[in-house]
Amino acid sequence: MAKVTGLSGNEIYCMALKGYSAGELVVGNSVNSMGFLGSLGAGLNNILGGEIPQVTQAIQDGRMHAFARMAKEAQNHGASGVAGVSGDLRAFSGNTEFLFVGSCVFSKSGGGDFFTTAGNAQELWCHMDAGYRPIQHVFGNIAYSMGIGGGFIGALKQLGRGEISEYSDVFNKTRHKALDRITAAARADGANAVLGIRTTILPWMGTHEMVMTGTAAHHPGLDSDHVVTSDLTGEELWSMASLGYAPMKLLMSTSIYSLGLVGGIFSALKSFAKGEISELTSLVHDAREHALDRLKAEADSIGAEEVVGVKTYIIEIGQGLIEFMAIGTAVRKASGMATATQMMPAQAIVHDKDTWMDSDMGMSLMRPADSQGA
Repeated sequence: MAKVTGLSGNEIYCMALKGYSAGELVVGNSVNSMGFLGSLGAGLNNILGGEIPQVTQAIQDGRMHAFARMAKEAQNHGASGVAGVSGDLRAFSGNTEFLFVGSCVFSKSGGGDFFTTAGNAQELWCHMDAGYRPIQHVFGNIAYSMGIGGGFIGALKQLGRGEISEYSDVFNKTRHKALDRITAAARADGANAVLGIRTTILPWMGTHEMVMTGTAAHHPGLDSDHVVTSDLTGEELWSMASLGYAPMKLLMSTSIYSLGLVGGIFSALKSFAKGEISELTSLVHDAREHALDRLKAEADSIGAEEVVGVKTYIIEIGQGLIEFMAIGTAVRKASGMATATQMMPAQAIVHDKDTWMDSDMGMSLMRPADSQGA
């Protein structure tokens, strides 16, 4: 009987290089409701600000149930592992559906422990070739709110220009709690690394949830009593390993800044005329510098040589507030870091193209280039 897999041709090629063949697509889901008591408790915590444990736990439980069902289905197929696992939250008749999808892979030599990975099979090739043995798709989450208390103090500070530390503290603590939880999940699985961490922030039931997903793995050249974290892509990780570098920790820093009442009035008046708005220029510059300084300080504190792949994000929260976030992976030279092959195959870096496109009038199988030539 024909197999139905979610792996692309490039992914199947990469898996074949490591002695694996593609198998069936597997799915796990769970439709959940918090219930009246959970919603009430969440509402009370929402007043205080910070994490809302009831919501965090409700989402965590839903994800765990859906993930376990997907993994069980793969094991029923006799698979060696599941590659390219992706998760999603969807509204469903007023409740939330938690969904996990992945594709089975089978070892041609047989044996080995069952594993699941967050990255696609191209990233999995990179991880394996760099000496990392995949163990488990892991995630860490936190649901949080600014709260009335923090919001009130922050609102008063918005009258002046500069960082609002109450808001910065909330954002920094929530992000690091999610990182701590994904690290703990990896440690519980016997891993000493979490690779390819991806971070998503989305609204859920009147709050915000931040979730980090990644692949828990083990590398014999790393300390078995410590879990390193990295958001480097598989290709970046492979390249750094070929140069003898090992990841240390995913670093994050957030600054929340206010233009202030007076600065807001001046900038609004200046916006009627052409030219630079110096108040906004200096505000954005200060926020960026503050976040990067925090990143550097944390890197120095753990003995990192470099922070690579640094990405910066700036978001206008509203009411004269902006959030600036910097995130990157701290690395340093380490013995035992090398790759099994000298050259990465093209199939590991070629990005697959979608062949099913959405159009305003419905669904279309035509690629953009096809439609132009029609």
